[in-house]
Amino acid sequence: MTRRWRDGKGILRVGAAEPGAVEVPLEVAASYRARTRGLLGRDAVEGALLLTPAASVHTFGMRIPIDVAYLDRNLRVLAVVTMRPGRLGLPRPRSRHVLEAAAGAMSDWGLRAGSRVGVETA
Repeated sequence: MTRRWRDGKGILRVGAAEPGAVEVPLEVAASYRARTRGLLGRDAVEGALLLTPAASVHTFGMRIPIDVAYLDRNLRVLAVVTMRPGRLGLPRPRSRHVLEAAAGAMSDWGLRAGSRVGVETA
């Protein structure tokens, strides 16, 4: 069964199946309007932003560099890249969700290709 995502707040668990998972505040952008707005106009990222559905992102109009993780339908990380403002990310064909955070944050959380994340929404 496919999960129905809604705009709102939640918790991201990095290493969801492992003891000592890192919990991060999460904002979910599931509507077209919320995905289009994304992190535009923000000077900082509080936790992470999950864009769903999404297979690629851009940083045109952004003020800060960001980490971008491409996730498959099972919330497994396909790739993690850092993007400076004014860039266009390559589309990832198997990507169903994109996770965005402040540059360097994902490394601090231990998030890398092959990692699994969990999402808990209210």
